[in-house]
Amino acid sequence: MTTFLVTFAAFLLVIAAMAVGYIFQRKVVKGSCGGLGAVGIEKECNCPEPCDARLKREAREARQEQWKKDRIV
Repeated sequence: MTTFLVTFAAFLLVIAAMAVGYIFQRKVVKGSCGGLGAVGIEKECNCPEPCDARLKREAREARQEQWKKDRIV
């Protein structure tokens, strides 16, 4: 039981330290390796065609890019 309590306390300390770091620096906790894009994988699944949600998101992003391009400043 002592081992469990010490381990639990250590996890709480690490989580508290990360929270304090976020509060003061406003930085997001993120990985350092670059994710799947760093190894040449463009998407997370092996689906031959993107799902409906991804198609909608890509269409929305394309419209936003077009809007930015056509905008008169």
